[in-house]
Amino acid sequence: MIKEVKAKNTEHSYKRLINSIGKILEEGRRQTFKAVNTILIKTYWEIGRQIVEYENKNKESAGYGSKLFEKLAKDLRQEYGRGFSRSNVIYMRLFYSKYQKSQTLSDQLSWSHYIELLGIEEDLERKFYEKQCISEGWSIRELKRQTNSALFHRIALSKDKKGVLELSKKGQIIQKEEDIIKDPYILEFLKLPENYKYTEKQLEQKIIDNLQMFLLELGKGFSFVARQYRISFENKHFYVDLVFYHRILKCFVLIDLKIGEVNHLDIGQMNLY
Repeated sequence: MIKEVKAKNTEHSYKRLINSIGKILEEGRRQTFKAVNTILIKTYWEIGRQIVEYENKNKESAGYGSKLFEKLAKDLRQEYGRGFSRSNVIYMRLFYSKYQKSQTLSDQLSWSHYIELLGIEEDLERKFYEKQCISEGWSIRELKRQTNSALFHRIALSKDKKGVLELSKKGQIIQKEEDIIKDPYILEFLKLPENYKYTEKQLEQKIIDNLQMFLLELGKGFSFVARQYRISFENKHFYVDLVFYHRILKCFVLIDLKIGEVNHLDIGQMNLY
């Protein structure tokens, strides 16, 4: 009996050792990736700086049609191997042009993030998506989706000039109820054909099937609570399609799905909730 207890204790101790080593390895790999990414970003920024300074000194054309990019890409590939396509060289130059202070670069963003951001012409819009990427931990796929769905413009519609400037400096900051609302919401990830006639139940099911993407579209601070949540008043039962909780505003958010125009009865029901 004593031997069995001792063997179990040894086994548990060994498992703790494996878990501890695993955590150390994972953290080491994360730090290594972060360090390599930081060096890569700064290297590409420095290459961009060298190209711009060369252009200025030699009065080279800065246009995308410049033969300099083709020649640079060819010679750098021959000398240093892959990673120097013509488009990549152009991005390096553009990278420096848009981020002339290296201190503004983030080690939380990859080169692929920056390539996507460089495709945004407006500085205010680009800075907004950059801040959101950092604060929300967006993947490249999510960044592409949010830019394609014009998130910045949807939020900016409810802002004045000062509010838009704040968006670009700090990203989206939730302070009051109105800050969590987007108009419109883009739900292309549900993959519902445009001319397909679906019911409210089908729409609800599609949202549940794609809940992670729906939460990302709702924005910062939302967590899912329930579907078809029952609310009872004076022995009458009502069912809310979707219920979420907003951890920043510390309030529940009720969503009632409607196909077609909303009437006064729908509004009255939501006010009752």
